Amino acid sequence: VLAASLRSVAALRPQALVLTGDLVDNAQRNELDQFLAILRGGRVEPGSGAAGYDGVQSAGNADPFFYRPEVDPPREPGLLRRAQAPFDSPGVRVPWYPLVGNHDLLVQGNIATSAQIEAVAVGSRKLVRLNERALRSVRSQSLSRELVEELLVRGLPGAARRVSPDVRRRPHSPAEAIERLRAASAAPAGGPLLHYSFEIGRFVRGIALDTVRRDIGARGLLRPAQVRWLREQLARAGERWIVVFSSTRLTETEGAEPALAALDSSARVLAVVSGDKHANRIEPRASRGGGYWLIGTSSLVDHPQQGRAFRLRRTAGGRVVLETWLFDHAPSPLADISRRLAFLDHQGGRPRGLAGERSDRNARLYR
Repeated sequence: VLAASLRSVAALRPQALVLTGDLVDNAQRNELDQFLAILRGGRVEPGSGAAGYDGVQSAGNADPFFYRPEVDPPREPGLLRRAQAPFDSPGVRVPWYPLVGNHDLLVQGNIATSAQIEAVAVGSRKLVRLNERALRSVRSQSLSRELVEELLVRGLPGAARRVSPDVRRRPHSPAEAIERLRAASAAPAGGPLLHYSFEIGRFVRGIALDTVRRDIGARGLLRPAQVRWLREQLARAGERWIVVFSSTRLTETEGAEPALAALDSSARVLAVVSGDKHANRIEPRASRGGGYWLIGTSSLVDHPQQGRAFRLRRTAGGRVVLETWLFDHAPSPLADISRRLAFLDHQGGRPRGLAGERSDRNARLYR
């Protein structure tokens, strides 16, 4: 789906590409390897361990939670085999700027890795069902690193099946992931947080914020030092228009109230764009600086599986208008199946309304 989306991006001939985080699912090295290979372009090897599919969607798994394409409707014989086959990606030929999401830095987007978690990730046994003792021990407790380590200290706490081991599945640290993303992209060198400013053409400055926790939890976090840094970047923008990008919505991010106050006081802020909720949403925010737009955009893994484009134009009356619209990924046999399955998912983006209203999708936003 990402490779097919990059073909659509190329057809738009943009000045830059921004990715709003959750670039991978489980903070694993092999996942980041594959993501970077897709952005780089060329041949991509999606498999892990031994050749062929080795997971919960196999036809022999009776758990109704998982879609098994060989036996469940809509049937797609051979889908798992084709999904593990090498494929070609067009790559990106314009500067691209990554943000990190919780899934990029935390295991399952929720918890920092540990020696026990790493052993499970690279090992040859996969937990398929917790035993009753483990279930009783976790029901009344909140998720914590200590709880996970306690569950794993004697091995997998329940029924397991054999899988092919693979050291490439090792979880990476936040520092490792950020270093690799900086090296591969147009993001400038920096410290342990992936926040930075960048220019989009002559008239727009982008500001990327890192709102990901490093210990536990998916809720966004903005630190006081980041707010001070943001104020500096706003001042340095001069007469350029400003678009801020963050993985999480700033209105739902812990510690972001002072950042929103700083944005409210700027007359050059056009929009704040986020992607963590996988939902299309456009909301006006009134401010002392003249107001701006809070824009949420959909994901490539949920319905409607679309990207979002922006174009800034000057009006005849001397104002500016930020045009935004959604685009589909280019035709591709596997990506097209993914889109159909995303539409049919009864717990996914369609019943949850992630596509948004008409006014959340294609719009002209005036300043």
